[in-house]
Amino acid sequence: KAARGGRLTVGTPLPASTSLLPVSRPALPESLPRSSMLFFSFFKTLVDKQVTVELKNNLSLRGTLHSVDQFLNIKLNNVSVVDAARYPHLVAVSTCFIRGSVVRFVHVEPEDVDVELLQDATRREFREMKVAAAAKA
Repeated sequence: KAARGGRLTVGTPLPASTSLLPVSRPALPESLPRSSMLFFSFFKTLVDKQVTVELKNNLSLRGTLHSVDQFLNIKLNNVSVVDAARYPHLVAVSTCFIRGSVVRFVHVEPEDVDVELLQDATRREFREMKVAAAAKA
């Protein structure tokens, strides 16, 4: 869809474009892999922080992370295009939803990352995977 009223839904086929989606903090389904839950939990801590989302089509959008869902779809507010000269049709966009499957990288400020929390969660996940593997054997 094209930009309308300052909004853009990315993910629907756009000429050389991207995708994003709204997030409403739903409960995590049991079938969701544990590693996805780790990323989901991490991104939830970044709500209201400035992030740059680089898409697989090389478009980079910078904005305030409004929400993220269990599929790692992202909603950004106060969006700006990193390379506005290359994507002039997106300059008027202020809010967008990005489908998680089209995201290549999410760049965050180092001071917004709680490294100890991430390390603890990763260790806990590894221990749980080890216990589950031992139980199957």
